Amino acid sequence: MFSGKRDLAGYGATTPDPAWPGGAHIAISFVVNYEEGGENTLANGDARSEVFLNETPGGAPRAERDMNMESQYEYGSRVGVWRLLRLFAERGWHFTCYAVGRAVELHPAPVAAMAAAGHEVASHAYRWVDYSQLDEATERAQVRQAIAAISAATASATGVPTAGRAPVGWYTGRVSERSRRVVWEEYRAMGLELLYDSDAYNDDLPYYERAPDGSAHLVVPYTLDANDMKYCVPPGFSSPDGFFTYLRDAFDVLYAEGKAGQPKFMNIGLHCRLAGKPGRAAALRRFMEYVAGHEGVWVCTREELARHWLKTHPPPPAQTA
Repeated sequence: MFSGKRDLAGYGATTPDPAWPGGAHIAISFVVNYEEGGENTLANGDARSEVFLNETPGGAPRAERDMNMESQYEYGSRVGVWRLLRLFAERGWHFTCYAVGRAVELHPAPVAAMAAAGHEVASHAYRWVDYSQLDEATERAQVRQAIAAISAATASATGVPTAGRAPVGWYTGRVSERSRRVVWEEYRAMGLELLYDSDAYNDDLPYYERAPDGSAHLVVPYTLDANDMKYCVPPGFSSPDGFFTYLRDAFDVLYAEGKAGQPKFMNIGLHCRLAGKPGRAAALRRFMEYVAGHEGVWVCTREELARHWLKTHPPPPAQTA
């Protein structure tokens, strides 16, 4: 949030009609998080090793490199990301990638492949770290580093050095109180389009927040429940069957609401080192097959969803103090 003031009401009992394309009952946004190499590690100059979202949860940070942890993360960039790309290619569906800038710098090929295949590459900040532990100047500098890394990777997808595209969507993840404001200010200072950010989990539809200059800023909420991260946190998914069942049930509820006249969108969060594992990829495939068996479903990127929302629900006029 910009102001620090919470909105506990939202849209209330009657939600606006998103008028999804083709009269779809539900929109689905798949998100693939590309973080590997951007996590906490002394190799990146950090004081401690990573302990979050891995196959052996509950460990303590080390004041030295944790080679087992680094190796677990590397599975995502070496193997998992390519498996996920193949799954989506089979369906002809597009996802949004939350790309961590440092991960992109270290291994840009997967992100270049995503861009070449028509997937959206949004920013997941420069590092996969807790930004509340960094000072504002560092966070500002890292906004620009993330944009530069993603722009360079998407340029390599075209083979034209000047054809890179800055991300129009942003998700910091482990935010500070100032993160949304800092990102918004840096984009404005650079003259770039910040179409939306997703550092919120509080709705099933996009909504506007009032930016510091009085203009309307679009928020496209994300999810921590329909997310493979719950394989790694308690209480979470103990098996791929649990993940599939949760996704299917969430889809069924939202699909039924859409048919009843109040359509929503569904978020699904994936990580290359988690959902990219064979057993978990099988559960994802089953869910994709289940979705494909229904009519009236719009699978879209977050950029597509945001631009649709801006068109069907234009932002309110700017306000000045």
